[in-house]
Amino acid sequence: MTTINWRRTLTYVLVTAIALAIAVPLAWVLFASLKRKSEFFGTPWALPEGPHLQNYADAFVTARMGQYFLTSVLVTLLGLVFVLAVSVPAAYVVARYEFRGRGLVEVALLAGLFVNVNYIVVPIFLMLVGWDRALADVLPGGFFIDNPGILSLVYAATSIPFTIYLLTAYFRSIPAEYEEAAALDGASRVRIMTRVMLPMARPALTTVILFNFLAYWNDFIIALTLLPGEGKTLQVGLLNLMTAQKAAADYGRLYAGMVIVIVPVLIFYALIQRRLIEGMASGGVKG
Repeated sequence: MTTINWRRTLTYVLVTAIALAIAVPLAWVLFASLKRKSEFFGTPWALPEGPHLQNYADAFVTARMGQYFLTSVLVTLLGLVFVLAVSVPAAYVVARYEFRGRGLVEVALLAGLFVNVNYIVVPIFLMLVGWDRALADVLPGGFFIDNPGILSLVYAATSIPFTIYLLTAYFRSIPAEYEEAAALDGASRVRIMTRVMLPMARPALTTVILFNFLAYWNDFIIALTLLPGEGKTLQVGLLNLMTAQKAAADYGRLYAGMVIVIVPVLIFYALIQRRLIEGMASGGVKG
């Protein structure tokens, strides 16, 4: 009994230490974003004298973080729509249908899991540049480079192997009796997938949405390469803001930009954490 209590106490201490290691820097960034420029020359751990919200206004308007924020939201949402539109039916077919070459498809998907997209971003860029050159007579201003929609397609294409792999494993864990019962009632394959399988696979869908959201929202390399113009994403815009504000010693606006980047992720996770935990629990039971 003493050993169990000791292990439980150690677990609580470790969890508390990890939570503090994450919460303290976040709180420090939040408080720093509310400080005036003159306050940064005092004690860095001092609380702000008052909420100086002008930092956020400057970050949104002057530093164009508002525009970058909208671009990131658009790119992320489009990427999620594209990847789910392709991966959900593909995962269902791979999990439930017997067809020639299915083993080869699964091997290709597994191989795709080991490809780091950052290593192939230059070939992707050169390919898109070549397409723009081929269409120069029709679209002289270009189409594939500096296009948020194309960036969303690249995000979706590079995350399809992971998404299909995870959804396929979950679809296979669902008993076939549910599909058979729906088929006896006259439901088509599409209706079975949308009305029977998808509601039951909601935990897996929540998981892939969360992981893909984080990947798209936090991406820097691909967005920097494929959006070289003014329509930058939030991560690239934050780097530009960081460079400018370091030179101007206006750290309040810089930390306000960091908060703008962090808060949507925290809100999104808070909205889906319950379903994510349910998905992990159900996955553990099935395993």
